[in-house]
Amino acid sequence: MDSMRVIHLSAEDVSVVIATTDDGMPEIVHWGAALTSSEPDLLTFVAAERRSGIDGDSDVPYRASVLPEHSRGWFGAPGLSAHRGGSGWAPRFALRSLAVDGAEAGPGVTSAGAGRVGAVLHDDTAEIELTLEIDLTRDGLLRTRARVRNTAIAATTPAPLEVQALAVALPVPTWAQEVLDFTGRWGHERIPQRHPVVRGDHTRTSRRGRTGLDATLVQAVGTPGFSADAGEVWIGHVGFSGNHEHTVERTDGRLHFRGGESLLPGEIRLAPGEEYAGPWVFGSYGYGLDDAAARFHAHLRALSRSSRRPRPVTMNVWEAVYFDHDHRVLVDLAGRAAELGVERYVLDDGWFRGRNDDRAGLGDWSPDPVAWPDGLRPLADEVRALGMEFGLWVEPEMINEDSDLARAHPEWILRAGPELPPRYRFQQVLDLTQPAAFDHVLGVLDGLIEDVGVSYLKWDHNRDLIAAGHPASGAPAVHEQTLAVYRLIDELRRRHPDLEIESCASGGGRVDLGILERTDRIHPSDSHDPHDRFGILRWTGLLVPPEMMGSHVASPVSSVTGRTHDLQFRCAVAFLGHFGIEWDIRDLDEHDRRVLGDWIARYRRHRDLIASGRTVGSGELDTAAPQVRGVVAPDRSEALFTIVTPTTSPDTIARVRFPGLSIDRSYRVSVSGSESFGPPWQVPAWLRESPPLGGGGTGTGPVIAGAVLSRVGLEFPTFHPDRAAVVHLAAVTPS
Repeated sequence: MDSMRVIHLSAEDVSVVIATTDDGMPEIVHWGAALTSSEPDLLTFVAAERRSGIDGDSDVPYRASVLPEHSRGWFGAPGLSAHRGGSGWAPRFALRSLAVDGAEAGPGVTSAGAGRVGAVLHDDTAEIELTLEIDLTRDGLLRTRARVRNTAIAATTPAPLEVQALAVALPVPTWAQEVLDFTGRWGHERIPQRHPVVRGDHTRTSRRGRTGLDATLVQAVGTPGFSADAGEVWIGHVGFSGNHEHTVERTDGRLHFRGGESLLPGEIRLAPGEEYAGPWVFGSYGYGLDDAAARFHAHLRALSRSSRRPRPVTMNVWEAVYFDHDHRVLVDLAGRAAELGVERYVLDDGWFRGRNDDRAGLGDWSPDPVAWPDGLRPLADEVRALGMEFGLWVEPEMINEDSDLARAHPEWILRAGPELPPRYRFQQVLDLTQPAAFDHVLGVLDGLIEDVGVSYLKWDHNRDLIAAGHPASGAPAVHEQTLAVYRLIDELRRRHPDLEIESCASGGGRVDLGILERTDRIHPSDSHDPHDRFGILRWTGLLVPPEMMGSHVASPVSSVTGRTHDLQFRCAVAFLGHFGIEWDIRDLDEHDRRVLGDWIARYRRHRDLIASGRTVGSGELDTAAPQVRGVVAPDRSEALFTIVTPTTSPDTIARVRFPGLSIDRSYRVSVSGSESFGPPWQVPAWLRESPPLGGGGTGTGPVIAGAVLSRVGLEFPTFHPDRAAVVHLAAVTPS
């Protein structure tokens, strides 16, 4: 035990225990509920799990480390798969240094709160250096990544080190026996699927060059039947916007989440002295999904510019005018939006040269001289004169073959061979790894922001990367293209500290912590159908806090699904997000104008709570029960809940609980949307008699004990499908 080194990190009810012996690879021996064990107890715990094997040192089953090694007897996927001309493919790493927050960790136990562990290891024979970082944030979010360096000397070992895979592993106890992950398609992202943990690998790989509409947002592994507020759950996420892999792997007595970038053949070839850094792989533990999700939310809220100020109500004109840009119409829309209380106006696709449809113009980022003979500045100035910010749609990573840029620089289009890849939406991908192409796009965007006074970019990405190779060599380019996009966004934000950026990719096709750490909100889906949107917002919310999810009210008939929903339902579903409009509001009659204006005013009154509260939910395991999404203030002084009736139910009434409240306080109830539930005899008195959504705990609504609301619940009508109410609860008794 003298050589044993144990590190105990602990923050926000989470403990991570890392151990290494005999100068080997660090192993996470515990990630989960906080431990209060003494240092001797921790040493005893780690030592007790060591096995001697036959004759004291042979045939010892290998426990998966942070980076499992085939050379030590791991028969699952190795953490590092690499070779140098066919040799050096089974590295065996020796620990050279182990530090906590930069200070060397000696023998025995090193205890800390939140902190970062750094380990440097080396294989002298294979000439590979490995660096591991294991970080527990102050909010209890675990993240880790690995870097590989070719330490060979060029004169003696000229062959490059080809890295085929680099993935880190986070342990999960085997009593977690159920997996929740997601699939989807355009217009309906984040479709959940639950199934038992299987022995072997359950791998979800995205090879689309972006996160992917069908990719899983996360992989959650938990105790059977885990839900929003019940059961232990461990959530894994790969924070990378290119090709990537999420895997749940079950072996002999072991279970772990494994994640990393999915590399294309020959994509990473390291010359002597070169290094490859894998993406951050995140893990969040909690009791229930909402507890685990809160750690991701805290991480993003600490980084995002969206936390600096109240989220402005946004008007996007896409579904109002599509490609038909007319200055007078757009000014008219701006005036009507300002009257409703809109604070940000976004001009979507169709504003640039030759852009009458989606067949031409991408890459030519200057205002179309026919639609905008005087440029965009006059419209932007008129929007600002109405008291709104001006935002603009761009798709900088893409190019139409029918564009001046493509004709001038065909060598800037990604391709794996002499022929261009198949078109998708009549577009190709611009090679941002080429310095000249990168500088061109950066200069154009920088100029637009300066010249027009753009404060917000809706940054779209409407094409999967197919045969995305460097034009000169055909070598795969997805990895470098992804990093180039990150550099482009980072540089724009450096030049424009107040610029906000929305990540959109055919809707929700690029939602990951790699892009979210440098943008301010995402477009969860191109479908605004509230029937589907409620689930999309709920499940995207496992990773993304509500104020970072664009949540718009669109036309009564969904442009994607063709379903029709009333205005109250559409507004109620959109309320717990970054609220906005995507609708031709010139068609509004006086009644709908008043209703929409009221919802905007309510959002502006309550948006600080939405942007700071802890998200909660319930009902997802019972499709015949009402579904609930909510946010609860950190001090539990108030809360907002959206309740949606099921599509069909054998019951006409169901009981709904309000999770997250204080059981020692009472709350005054106000409601919006209750008028849509039908005649009075179908609506319980609390719902029928509550005043419209208010704030501050004042009003005349019923006062109900928090213990009743959270533990017993209130009856809610389920007779009519596609009905929703937003319930505000304000504490009237002190904490």
